[in-house]
Amino acid sequence: MRILLLILLSAIAIFKFTFISPALAAETSDGAKIFEANCASCHIGGGNILISQKTLKKEALSKYLENYNQDSIEAIIHQVQNGKNAMPAFKAKLSSEEILEVAAYVFQNAEQGW
Repeated sequence: MRILLLILLSAIAIFKFTFISPALAAETSDGAKIFEANCASCHIGGGNILISQKTLKKEALSKYLENYNQDSIEAIIHQVQNGKNAMPAFKAKLSSEEILEVAAYVFQNAEQGW
């Protein structure tokens, strides 16, 4: 009985880790690359080298991005597309898909605490 239970639990664990959504994995990977190429110079490690309190940490995003608590991804997308103050707008430089990917990357890291 123990062996059967062990086999069943092992199969569930293998199944869970084997079938991770490829779309999510690709977005995270592409988002990281886009972030490194376009954002990391000012936001290294989720910080902000220009305005120290306006980081990419969840608390700061919630405080400084309009509607972040209602729709986090959309709030980040809006900020990336349009910029504000010292942050440039990226809507002419990045495609809509790239902006979505970097927004998902920022959101995921903010949720995990950078």
